[in-house]
Amino acid sequence: MAIEVGTTAPDFTLRDRTEQEVTLSSLRGRPVVLSFYPGAFTGVCTEQFTQVRDRAGDFGAAGAVLVGVSVDSTAVLGAFAQAVGLPDDVLLLADFHPKGEVARAYGVWLEDWGHPTRATVVIDADGVVRHVDLVHPLEVPDQDGLLAAVAACARG
Repeated sequence: MAIEVGTTAPDFTLRDRTEQEVTLSSLRGRPVVLSFYPGAFTGVCTEQFTQVRDRAGDFGAAGAVLVGVSVDSTAVLGAFAQAVGLPDDVLLLADFHPKGEVARAYGVWLEDWGHPTRATVVIDADGVVRHVDLVHPLEVPDQDGLLAAVAACARG
């Protein structure tokens, strides 16, 4: 079962596409759009992050940090970010080892498949979950809906 709105987002530290450690709690003070996705270079994930690339400026203007989490290695994440043309401020994090630990903490792990489902969690500036969007793994999350959830965080 996915994490519930109103709960404190579980903290974690994962490596990004450049091997730097990123800790969720270090992003406090800004809303975080935390997107779990099955795997880089798949068709739907590529479409999702192409849309993220195209809307990154809108989320940035709203003060949000965009964070993608998959079980891919940091090297794969770097190649994926380059292939899709993601700006450097869109963080891609490797939930690689132990595999899926963060996805499990958020309740979005698909045990039979060995990867997370496609889920986006909007976390407010204080670290509280304000919106959870679960879509079928073959669907792309609605960027307008996620941007509205970020705007709602700003309104309190």
